[in-house]
Amino acid sequence: MARLKKEKVFRDPILNFISIRDKTILDLINSSEMQRLRRIKALGVANLVFHGGEQSRFQHSLGVYEITRRMVEHFDVNRPKFWDHDNDIVVMAAGLLHDIGHGAYSHTFEHIFGTNHEEFTQKIITDPSTEVNKILKRYDENLPNEVASVIAKTHPNKLLVSMISSQIDADRMDYLLRDAYFTGAEYGKYDIERILHLMYPTEEGIVFDISGVHSVEDYIVSRYQMYLQVYFHPASRGMEVVLENLLMRAQGLFTEEIQPEIFFPTIAAIFESGKDISVSNYLKLDDGVFTTAFGIWLNSKDKILSDLSRRFLDRKPFKSISYSGERDNRLIHLEKLVEENGFDKFWYSGTNNANDIPYKSYSARNKTKRPIQFIDGDGNLKGLSSLSDIVKSIDNMEVSDNRFFFPKELLKRSEELKKQYHDRKAF
Repeated sequence: MARLKKEKVFRDPILNFISIRDKTILDLINSSEMQRLRRIKALGVANLVFHGGEQSRFQHSLGVYEITRRMVEHFDVNRPKFWDHDNDIVVMAAGLLHDIGHGAYSHTFEHIFGTNHEEFTQKIITDPSTEVNKILKRYDENLPNEVASVIAKTHPNKLLVSMISSQIDADRMDYLLRDAYFTGAEYGKYDIERILHLMYPTEEGIVFDISGVHSVEDYIVSRYQMYLQVYFHPASRGMEVVLENLLMRAQGLFTEEIQPEIFFPTIAAIFESGKDISVSNYLKLDDGVFTTAFGIWLNSKDKILSDLSRRFLDRKPFKSISYSGERDNRLIHLEKLVEENGFDKFWYSGTNNANDIPYKSYSARNKTKRPIQFIDGDGNLKGLSSLSDIVKSIDNMEVSDNRFFFPKELLKRSEELKKQYHDRKAF
């Protein structure tokens, strides 16, 4: 790799220092595609609940790069016979660029328009028109394809893939610490330095020294708690439902060519093409573009579009009631209450089902990924759930929270809904 004459350092509240020593990495950071990530919030709409959660995808991407770089440095120094130095640039670039294909407002955007951020990440990296593609090719003609294959999880070197995408990878390690810090939550903290120090590279992926069981256990528990307390927060999901309904309403108006003047070209491209949008048009989209559109739609002749835009911009999340599952008969009754109290149930209600599995051993049901493994003094490998009673208790356990959302005004209009809300409120 072409080394910089002088190391460049970014100060970071989570990792303290982010070190840039290679010209290719610095050029990638300065590319227009990476700089776009400054304009996309990492937590989607969660900043409307956790007011400190304003961190960007750019910050997170730098963090993932730095954790990956520290892994590489650790392997180079302490495990040189297990690590090929030629892989340094491949995996560090993959860590830096892993989120470059994210759309505005993250997963709500993907749900409405049918896009997939990992697929767009690969497209951006391999598209000859992008800056990142040209920068990678300057280093090696095949580097874009190699980096894209790491993100696609198809690279023949399983170790590289596991460093970016596994049950304990650079991506998860950064976002847990970063999201905990910026949301003010205490749940996501764990000892990252010790975990990095205890890593062993193998042909099948990363394993850990047996002395690190409790540190990794703490990481798993931290992830479990962050999902329950931050990522599953009902108010944040209430804003997601408002945003989802808003974008669906706009999509309908665009398709029917109603009030076309409110769809300026940049925003019209995604409504017209959806998942088939060109890379160049996709890269023009960020949170600010949609916020601008919502401001325009406030004055729309369509009252529903105008009202949903106001609710989103003024932070008026839908309230919610938990329910047992998709076929819960109460949903039909709740939708009827919404209609009876003057709201169109299609635009002013919705379900949001949050679920996650904090840890999977994969030992019996799914062998597509590896469990977190530890190596003892005799060279034997042991799975985390066999070494930790805490992790064993949540192994393969799905954590879910199903909610029905509706406008807050209904709590004043419907005594029945008000009673159910207070009786069944889960948070």
